[in-house]
Amino acid sequence: MPGEEIFYLPVTELAKRIESKKISPVELTRIYLDRSQEFGPRLNAYATLTPEIALEQAKAAEKDIQRGHYRGPLHGIPYAAKDLLAVKGVPTTWGAKPFANQVFDYNATVIDHLKNVGAVMIGKASMIELAGGSGYRFASASLQGEAKNPWDTTCWTCGSSSGSGAIVAAGLAAFAIGTETWGSIICPSAFCGVSGLRPTYGRVSRYGAMALAPSMDKIGPMARSAEDCARIFAAIAGHDPRDRGTIPIDKAAFTYSPSVELRKLRVAWLSNAWKSLEGGAAKPVAAAKSALRKFFGGMKEIALPIGPWEEAASLIVQVESAASFRSLIRSGKLSELTDPLGQIAGYLNEQYSAADYGQALKVREILQKKMDAIFEGFDVLIAPSQPVPATPLSLNLETGLAFPDPLGAIGNLCGLPAVSVPCGFTEKNLPIGLEFVAGAGDDILAIQAARTFQQHTDWHKRHPNVH
Repeated sequence: MPGEEIFYLPVTELAKRIESKKISPVELTRIYLDRSQEFGPRLNAYATLTPEIALEQAKAAEKDIQRGHYRGPLHGIPYAAKDLLAVKGVPTTWGAKPFANQVFDYNATVIDHLKNVGAVMIGKASMIELAGGSGYRFASASLQGEAKNPWDTTCWTCGSSSGSGAIVAAGLAAFAIGTETWGSIICPSAFCGVSGLRPTYGRVSRYGAMALAPSMDKIGPMARSAEDCARIFAAIAGHDPRDRGTIPIDKAAFTYSPSVELRKLRVAWLSNAWKSLEGGAAKPVAAAKSALRKFFGGMKEIALPIGPWEEAASLIVQVESAASFRSLIRSGKLSELTDPLGQIAGYLNEQYSAADYGQALKVREILQKKMDAIFEGFDVLIAPSQPVPATPLSLNLETGLAFPDPLGAIGNLCGLPAVSVPCGFTEKNLPIGLEFVAGAGDDILAIQAARTFQQHTDWHKRHPNVH
């Protein structure tokens, strides 16, 4: 059996080995399945493992490749899908007890796209119940229990894509699909030391995905590198008539070629993304910032616009989630949720008025104009992904992670693409992330900036000692 390093090879490298027949899709799938069966339960990383589907897809990929029908860089590559994406005939629990036995008879568009390029699904990643749509105070707010961080199993992986973060960080699959409404790709990528892409709103279809706040929900990849994320994004992006939130065909599709000469980027460091950096985050961030000055000559510092962005974003999420989960709230089954806040927040969310919601939408419009103006002068804005490293599993998130997050609010209210990549470690060996944010539709610029950083650093090549 190949040495452990195979688990941590980027998709781009695994693809070369599969295409040149140095490793077969079946062999690779078995390696990841064995590893997932061994370590997945210890980390609460999976909602369901799907070995039958995985081996069937891997055998089909192998046959195709042997016949000379190589479909590209995801062909034969094993991945995990967050458990709010419908997979035909497989439980899709949304991480929540009221939906523990929910099974759909169709696939989410993202699952079909990945199937079409020959990717191999080895399981459904665990997640926070209802993706946090009814609020939550603790990491344990999940049907599968708290997702444990492979860097330190007494710490959390963050965000509703908690299992996706654990799976990629522990080398249980080559990549995972996560979702973000506010922070759930960026934060687990940062806490788990992996690379994650939150695409422009509307570039990836949400058909077959649980709705939380439909005007803010986005689906994106978590993987070893920004380049991996770009290749996965190319497979899942595109207009879908079944999701009216997807943008037009000419703007939705994404193609990626690392050899294309891209323009010189105008980048800015955000001076006010966080009030302070705690828990040992300041030192690696300072080192990353000085490194960035070398790669991006002329990096400026600018401030995010000040305004009630977080209040507006919170209100929109709360109102839209009350609508998304209306039947659950009315059924009285909120009481079955694990988290004490989750059991009541749905009722509170229903109390907002149409006037409150309308006001929040006006604030969003003002903000979008302000951000458009900033992106006239800059291509990419850079800031630490989170102001802290991974937090203890037992932390009360309502009090312990209650710092202001204007960038998360702004990025998600405006549907901006962002890439989080590792940029260093604390003295306790916990990863710290760096976030690259671009204007709506300019996903390639965020990817290019993050990839440039990774070409000059090796933080993304480090991995935890999983045992």
